[in-house]
Amino acid sequence: MTAGALLAVVIATWLTLPGAVPGLPMPGTVVEYGLPVVRLVLDLAATATIGLSLLPKLLGFDDPDRTEPVAARARHWAVLFSLVWCAAALVSAVLSAAEVTPGAFPDVAAYVDGIGAGQGMIVSASCALASAAVGMLAVRFGEKVPAELRVLVAGFGLLPLPVTGHASNWYWHDLSMVSMELHVIGACAWVGGLVALAVLLPRHRDLLARTLPRFSRLATYALVVVGLSGLFNGLVELLLTPAESFPASLVTTGYGRLVVAKAVFTAVIALLGGNIRWRLLPAVTRQAPAAFAAWAALELTVMGLAYGVAVALTKTPVA
Repeated sequence: MTAGALLAVVIATWLTLPGAVPGLPMPGTVVEYGLPVVRLVLDLAATATIGLSLLPKLLGFDDPDRTEPVAARARHWAVLFSLVWCAAALVSAVLSAAEVTPGAFPDVAAYVDGIGAGQGMIVSASCALASAAVGMLAVRFGEKVPAELRVLVAGFGLLPLPVTGHASNWYWHDLSMVSMELHVIGACAWVGGLVALAVLLPRHRDLLARTLPRFSRLATYALVVVGLSGLFNGLVELLLTPAESFPASLVTTGYGRLVVAKAVFTAVIALLGGNIRWRLLPAVTRQAPAAFAAWAALELTVMGLAYGVAVALTKTPVA
């Protein structure tokens, strides 16, 4: 997944970089490519944190002798990814400050003080650090620190992230922001949950048999939320941008082409998820041999491509 996401974000960034304007300083290559890559690391780490925090709820608590070893590993990994998330958010704030003042040393304090995206990054980093702290308590005390609390703390860290992208059309700005929040939360629950299952459960057929049906229901709801909110966000940006006519802007603008690419990846993910739910799930619930790990890896690879495109989309001008 990570390799596909990195490949997608680098290619998409390269294809949509704005041209140089004579007389105006431009951010250097480190900022132009480093910022989307670091933002991708942030998004992936946040997604993993949410998924690993959700896993104990998916496993259930009625058979701790079997579930606790897996849940303990998930708690350790959640702390690690929370710290990566925090670090990536701070680095992203520095690179974003450098982006808005090309040719000068980045003034991070002024950027955070004056720009909402900078404030959003600091809030997200703070929530990620709080998530790591709560996670370390969970490592020490187990499920006495409820999974719901860990998910809630990490979830708060997701809320500022849409502010760091763009909802550039103020006509529907509030609705667009709500839609983006739903999009981010749905994607993290869906992708993060699948990551947790694919990494920690393939060798535990009994646990996979009880967990996959629960996750499958969650993934179905998340797919609907992510698909509809993503379609709404992309179309609103294109429809309310007067510089380009719709639907021609889907192919004549870099933003439109990325929207199309993301929609295609989402459709492919839905097909792969449907295969897992309708073809593999019956075998998994019987604890019969099934190629769950291979199909989950394929789905996560396409999800990685979608994540890379999504990050590039937040940095691409609509027109």
